[in-house]
Amino acid sequence: MIDLIAKFLALAIVVVGVLTACAPVQPWERGNLAKPQMALDPYPLQSALRAHNYGSREAAAGGNAAQGGGCGCY
Repeated sequence: MIDLIAKFLALAIVVVGVLTACAPVQPWERGNLAKPQMALDPYPLQSALRAHNYGSREAAAGGNAAQGGGCGCY
C-alpha cells in the first residue's frame, strides 16, 4: 500500500511540474521562432500555386501522393 501511495505521489509531483512549466509566450519573447520563415509552410501562397499547377498537369492522378499520370511528367 505504501508503494502505491509513493507512486501516486511521484506521479502527482510530475503532473504538477509539467503543468506549471506551461506558460504563454509573447511574440516579442519568441526571437527567431517568431519570424515568418520559421513557419511550417513559410510561403503558403507559393505552395498553393505549386499544388494547383501540379494538380492541373497530373489530372489523371488520384491525388498528390500518387506519382505519374496521363502525361508521364513525373
